[in-house]
Amino acid sequence: MTSTTIETGTFLTSHASKYLQQLCKHFGHKVPATFDETAGQVDFMFGPAKMQAQPDVLRVEITLADPEDRDRARAVIDSHLERFAFREAFKTMDWHTQ
Repeated sequence: MTSTTIETGTFLTSHASKYLQQLCKHFGHKVPATFDETAGQVDFMFGPAKMQAQPDVLRVEITLADPEDRDRARAVIDSHLERFAFREAFKTMDWHTQ
């Protein structure tokens, strides 16, 4: 029986919609991605990442089939946000495992 792990990351920012769209557009060049101004999904090899933009927070929820992919999944999101949100001195999302 396979159990899934859900990784939830949050980033407090007033530019959540902008970053959601940048992430989805960028990843969409390599893997399936859909998005609008407030929600998106990227279908990574390690599992789907659902994104939600609220006025003051970007939330990313990644469903992993293999918990061993946790660090890699987090790093993919964090490394790209570090580039996109450099004006905000972004370092890492606030991640939690469910």
